[in-house]
Amino acid sequence: MDRRQHRKAGGTVVAVIMLVGSGACATGCAGSGVAADARGPADPVTTLRRAADDLRAAGSSRAGTSMEMATGGTRVTIRGEGVYDYRRQLGQLTVVLPQDPTGATEHRPITELLAPGALYMKNRGAGVPVDKWVRVDTATLSDGNLVTGGATDPYAAAELLRGTRTARYAGRTEVGGIAVRHYRGTADLAAAARAASAGNRAALAAAAKGFATAEVPFDAYLDDQGRIRKLRQRFSFVNGQQQTPVAVASTTLLYDFGTDVDVRLPRPKDIYAGRIAEDQPVDHPGE
Repeated sequence: MDRRQHRKAGGTVVAVIMLVGSGACATGCAGSGVAADARGPADPVTTLRRAADDLRAAGSSRAGTSMEMATGGTRVTIRGEGVYDYRRQLGQLTVVLPQDPTGATEHRPITELLAPGALYMKNRGAGVPVDKWVRVDTATLSDGNLVTGGATDPYAAAELLRGTRTARYAGRTEVGGIAVRHYRGTADLAAAARAASAGNRAALAAAAKGFATAEVPFDAYLDDQGRIRKLRQRFSFVNGQQQTPVAVASTTLLYDFGTDVDVRLPRPKDIYAGRIAEDQPVDHPGE
């Protein structure tokens, strides 16, 4: 990728990950079932709609995320790693932005804290002091923070399945050495918002209005306890800066269920209340 292409890719990253701009500155048809599955109904739609409840029952896990964006012939991938507490709906991710064409890392990893109705980011760049957090109300984001943070909130991703309209069982396979059942289907964001928990309802409703289409195709891989092990969802939205469609594929991997999770939200004095430079790339703060 030459420098001109890289700058274009960088612009996509800025537009998607830091979509918040100045607005946040002050603050079915069911396919063949699994008749031999002993844990419940063979109906894939019913199984998928309750997947978020099975995560709450599991309590917590580690999470890996990958977000691929394609626009204008340019593709970038953003990766994250962290932990999530499904009962408290609190998580922490370290999000790594793409490298430059030489393989060097241009940006510090961004620390993200996920909470009901809020996204906190540290190492945000764009003039934000290195010791400060940026807080974003996810209900104010046109994508409900399914895309903005560069990683889809794992529990929000699971709750999106509450809006499953059509689904079919695609067979047994493995994820990370664990036997899973593969389901393929589509979910409706508006329906998911109506069925979601209070913490995700407003954000999913915003996404239903903000995306180019409220229909979300997905591939879900559930273990024999009904827990999501892998979830790939495909979104389409309009880049607010260029008014061009952006295709996004978000993949969430969940493992090490029951792991200890200690997420502490920032104190009010540690949250940045100044203006974020809208035209400044996501780069090392102060540069």
